[in-house]
Amino acid sequence: MTAQEFVRQLDGDNQRRLSLLAPADTLKPEVEGDLNVLNLLKVALRNEIEATEIAARWLVTTDDVDVKLALARQVGDEAKHYRMIADRLRALGFDAKSFDPLAKGYGPLFQYLDTLTTTVERVAAGQFTREAIAVVKNRQFIEFCEHARDRETAAMYRDVIEPDERYHHELGRTLLLRLATTQEAQEAAMRAARKTLELADELQKKALATAGIHHAPGC
Repeated sequence: MTAQEFVRQLDGDNQRRLSLLAPADTLKPEVEGDLNVLNLLKVALRNEIEATEIAARWLVTTDDVDVKLALARQVGDEAKHYRMIADRLRALGFDAKSFDPLAKGYGPLFQYLDTLTTTVERVAAGQFTREAIAVVKNRQFIEFCEHARDRETAAMYRDVIEPDERYHHELGRTLLLRLATTQEAQEAAMRAARKTLELADELQKKALATAGIHHAPGC
């Protein structure tokens, strides 16, 4: 199939899986115990630092200038998000400088992404799929914040972070249209995207089962 047909099919597959990742009933936030904006923002710090680092690792190992520039944009945005979240935590009474988001090591999704070696796999898994997941989860978090009457955090995500993640996803789409032109490249991209979605689904279920965490932003 053409690259255009493949990207359209991959996007459709991803959206179907994302509809399962975020069923309608989870869009009705219920704050229980320590499930609050402050603690969910701590989860977001880890997601942002991992997103920054994986993009930086890929940036220095590709010779494709368009990919370098796309990853450079993402590194800058994810680092910006980290600083914004840290500032918001400070306003909520928590000093993010005393917190190591990677104290327990890198997560399974980061570890998987770090094994990818081809550009088409990285773009399909990272920018095209991971960022699509982030958009969905950020929307959930925005609604969570609004129910918690934290309009400042909701606005930060709605006005800055989610638009950036959407832009990264669209960059991934543009790159895939150029990269996914052969059957081999398309099959590799499809495998990487599906594995990314599977890991995101597993991580969400584990977080809910073990810690009661839902509506955490990012991915």
